[in-house]
Amino acid sequence: MKRMKTTLALLGLAIALLAPSSAQAVPAGFFGIAPQTTVTEADAQYMQAGGIESVRLTVPWAAIQPTRTGGYHWDALDATVAVTARARLGVFPFLYGTPRWLASKETTMPVANAKQRAAWSAFLEAAVDRYGSHGSYWLEHSPFSADPVPKHPIRAWQIWNEANYFYFAYPVSPTRYAQLLTLSSKAIKGADPSAKVIASGLFGEPDEGGLRAMSAADFLAALYRVPGIESSFDGVALHPYAYDTATLERLVEELHGVTVENHDRVALYITEMGWGSQNDPNVVAFEQGVGGQARAVRGAYRYLIANRARLKLRGTFWFSWKDIPNSCSFCDSVGFFHAGPGFRSKPAWHAFVGISGGRVRP
Repeated sequence: MKRMKTTLALLGLAIALLAPSSAQAVPAGFFGIAPQTTVTEADAQYMQAGGIESVRLTVPWAAIQPTRTGGYHWDALDATVAVTARARLGVFPFLYGTPRWLASKETTMPVANAKQRAAWSAFLEAAVDRYGSHGSYWLEHSPFSADPVPKHPIRAWQIWNEANYFYFAYPVSPTRYAQLLTLSSKAIKGADPSAKVIASGLFGEPDEGGLRAMSAADFLAALYRVPGIESSFDGVALHPYAYDTATLERLVEELHGVTVENHDRVALYITEMGWGSQNDPNVVAFEQGVGGQARAVRGAYRYLIANRARLKLRGTFWFSWKDIPNSCSFCDSVGFFHAGPGFRSKPAWHAFVGISGGRVRP
């Protein structure tokens, strides 16, 4: 297995170096963004101008259903869906976070008992019934309503986030995640047979082990060992955070190698990738300075676009849109724009727009 992964990585690197660096005929929705803050109308206008087609959003179960009997609170998500739909941006959601009335921690996957499983299934069905192909949200906001919104239904649903890392899932368990994925697929496709189910974005190479973390490739390999699991998802996903683009390429090739070894021609999504613009790589490996961030944008997309057909790559999401102070170790510098209400762009945004074929501003 290791020999195959190494061969695939070298092949991918060779192809990337020979291929053109600009965007070619990529799939619709290929260029996405994973914002850390609420998407405003101004944000959506800049995203659309820049060639971004899809926005990855958190659908936090614990916030939407904070009590067992209080129903679902969709107001915040409704507002964002309206903003993105009016800008003709797709929504690519990941559903995550068990409420405290079901488990002591949000990182607990809701598969331990019948109560958890039933509540999770009901939540997924409610989300699809609201925003899916035949969702009630679109009927409520039809062209003949008082508040019309262009119909832009959610067609793909990602189950959990970084299921191989304790920050989002504890204990880390491919077996438990397989249970969650099987349950989720049944609920989502029961509500909308045309919907796609996308597996969790996996953190490429965590620096912990045991119950706290597994590498993305090892986690996916273990997942495939669950009989019949491939019928429960339509795409796999990776978060290849890395010191440099060469490491990103290796991580992508290793994950793709697992799907090849399992004879699964499944779609691949990069649902988070990014580098920070602070020059602090010895403290946070993902922070490479202003120029390094822009170079990483060019290098990562050059490789991903050149190899998209071989990898069956359907979408990429840059993390993130704007910097957010006092957040994760590199979240304060990972945006295309500086923090604040305005749009003070970085060289990385200009690099991205040069690849996507968009414009720097609306």
